[in-house]
Amino acid sequence: MLAAATAWIVVALHLVFALAESVGWSGMARRFGYDAKAVETTRALALNQGAYNAGLACVLAWALIAGHGATVVALLAYVVAMAVVGGVSVRWTIFVIQGVPAVLALAARLV
Repeated sequence: MLAAATAWIVVALHLVFALAESVGWSGMARRFGYDAKAVETTRALALNQGAYNAGLACVLAWALIAGHGATVVALLAYVVAMAVVGGVSVRWTIFVIQGVPAVLALAARLV
């Protein structure tokens, strides 16, 4: 039960990330300290990131519904890896917001 609940939290978070990066990029970019020019310059990149996050959320949800445990583990491990990349390359809080829930979901699944 805990393993499924924490994995569904990861799904929900990635849907929120997808919306923030695709639809709400202006507001999110301002939180990262981007000026108006940088917001426009990075808009297409953010849309791409949003599409990846939406896709990841959908495939993870499908794996949970279909009972594909190995796929769930692989996707959660991928999220952790990408959170490390984001935490190192952009801002450490990315790991906290994106990685910690995935680490908890992965740990709950593997224990």
